[in-house]
Amino acid sequence: MGIDKQSDIAANIQIGPTDVGMVRIYIEAEGGIELPLDFDPEEAEEIAEELRAAAEAARMLADGKPKGKNR
Repeated sequence: MGIDKQSDIAANIQIGPTDVGMVRIYIEAEGGIELPLDFDPEEAEEIAEELRAAAEAARMLADGKPKGKNR
């Protein structure tokens, strides 16, 4: 499956700090799949920036016009 392919798989996501100073993205999917992903704070900030950029690009594709800050 590629990034542009739709999927019928449902999943829940939780994000929060761990007790050892990491940021955990916890994904729970159908079929009993549990995936804890731990990142140091700097990596988490990079992921957040990538999410913001992807959201902006998705808005532009959906609306056909830019919104928000220019990058």
